[in-house]
Amino acid sequence: MADVPALDLPALLPEEWRALLTPHLDPARTAALGEFVAREYAAGPVFPPLEDLFSAFRLCPPGACRVLILGQDPYHRAGQAHGLSFSVREGVSVPPSLRNVFKELGEDVGAPKPRSGNLAGWAAQGVLLLNSVLTVRQATPGSHANQGWEEFTDATIRALDALPERVAFLLWGGYARKKAALVTSPQHVVLEAGHPSPMNPRGFLGSRPFSAANKALADAGRPTVDWERSAG
Repeated sequence: MADVPALDLPALLPEEWRALLTPHLDPARTAALGEFVAREYAAGPVFPPLEDLFSAFRLCPPGACRVLILGQDPYHRAGQAHGLSFSVREGVSVPPSLRNVFKELGEDVGAPKPRSGNLAGWAAQGVLLLNSVLTVRQATPGSHANQGWEEFTDATIRALDALPERVAFLLWGGYARKKAALVTSPQHVVLEAGHPSPMNPRGFLGSRPFSAANKALADAGRPTVDWERSAG
């Protein structure tokens, strides 16, 4: 393959996020990640599409961010991933983990079953739907792990931790819960639970994360999230 120009990842971020994250990013590691991601997009199908790579950041400006929901890596089948953790595009079947999220949503806050698996409506209310790894090769889960995305998203968590207003960090599953150590400011709230995967959802179902997040926000005088408004 001919040389592929590297992606300048910080330059693709919205300006507010770029200013917030740059002090937390290692320039060499970020440049190497940009080279890797550019090669992968050039080589074959990678999800989400490049135009959706930073959708989570575009839809949720840092000053509006009040909740983080951390996923692991994007859906790896065509047409699903669009840059928001757990979310799928309009018209796409709701994946099993998201079905359990919606089940808990109904049990927790009495929300009716959403008409769509698109969670852009949460993002528009200040919910950062972030995956720890932001890209994946088609049909190859975990294919972009350990290439630098983890450091990029860890930097995002550290940047949120430095914000002056409360953020509720929803960490589901063993992988996400390890990130609790990055949240050091006592003003923030970390809400841990099992992963909503159908393989073993018992640690998630019954955890009531949505009402707990809203209580944490209300206690700090911040607006709560209308969790029933999931679709954009």
